[in-house]
Parts: sequence; C-alpha cells; structure tokens
Amino acid sequence: MFSNYRVELSMSLSVLSVFLPTFFFVSITPGMCMTLALTLGMSIGIRRTLWMVAGELVGVGLVASLSAIGVAAIMLQYPTLFLVLKYGGGAYLIYLGIQLWLSKGKMAMNPEAEQRTYQSAGALASQGFVTAIANPKGWAFFIALLPPFIDYEQAIASQLIVLIAIILTLEFICLLIYAGGGKTLSRILVRTENVKIINRIAGTLMTGVGIWLALG
Repeated sequence: MFSNYRVELSMSLSVLSVFLPTFFFVSITPGMCMTLALTLGMSIGIRRTLWMVAGELVGVGLVASLSAIGVAAIMLQYPTLFLVLKYGGGAYLIYLGIQLWLSKGKMAMNPEAEQRTYQSAGALASQGFVTAIANPKGWAFFIALLPPFIDYEQAIASQLIVLIAIILTLEFICLLIYAGGGKTLSRILVRTENVKIINRIAGTLMTGVGIWLALG
C-alpha cells in the first residue's frame, strides 16, 4: 500500500516538474492578455489593472476547464457566437486604443486634470474576461498542453483543481510582472513630462491587441 502511494507521489512530482516550467513559459510569453496588462499598467496603474487581471483569470480558468473536458470541440461546430465575441471584443479594444492615442477617453492620462477618471471595475474585468476567452491561441495552448498532464484513470476533478490553481497562480504572477513594467515605464515618462507619449504607446499597444484578437 505504502509503496503504491510512493509511486503515485513520485509520478505526481515528476508531472509537476514538467508542468510548472511548461505553463510558466506559456504564461510569460507576450500575448494579448500580457500586452493588455502592460498597456493598462502604463495608463491606469497596477491597482486598477487588478480588475482586468481578475476578469482575465476567470476567463483563463474557464478556458482551461473546458479544454480539459473536451467542450472546446463543441465550439468548433457552433462558431458564430465565438466569432461575434471575438470581433466585437477586438473592435472595442481598437476603439479604446484610438482614444488613448488621441489622448482622449477615460483611460487616457490627462496632466491638466486634478483627478483622472477611469473605466468602471466591471468594464475592466469584462475586458480581461473577453480577451482571455476570445483568444484562439489560448484555446490552442490549453487543448494541446493540458490534457497530457491529466491521468484519466484517476479522479479528474481533483487533478483539474490542482492544475488549474497552478495555472492561475502562474498567470497572476506574469500579469503582475507585465503590469508592473507598464507602471515603471509610465513613471519614467511622467518624470520627463511626456504624458502624450504614454497615451500613444498605450494606445498603439491596445490597438495592436484589438487587431490581434480580431484576426488571430
């Protein structure tokens, strides 16, 4: 009995030793969600960006769960709703990017205003959620990489809980790294009073994310 337990534990540790670096590399690689975190960190700061992060993590958790149980295959048969979400989300991000580039809108930094206005927490969370679930590359990664780490002869639910918890932890760390990078860049540019540059860089990145989402 104990020997079997040691074997299972050893197998679990061997699986995790491959799983952790694999999904950290996937998470840290620049993509739509990371670019969005960088953009928002630059334009609205890390604290407000956490609302987007929360929505993105919910979306990633949903995508990972559906990929693991094979529901993603159903989406290929009914792509209309997915396409509406994909193109609609992309168009909205492009619109926000153009506003930022023109130093307009709620996300733009305004050096002449005493207080800055922001998107609502719900709107930021929705951006993160839509970007995560409408990202075809995200689906592809999870469909290809997650199932091989699951032993379908064992309890699937408990394995999914552990693996998805690890994925979300890695994703959260990487999003904070990108958002922190945007905040650092923002502070550097503010010190030189080039606020328009912040808005234009953030707007260009946001527009790029929108195009990537729509065409990816």
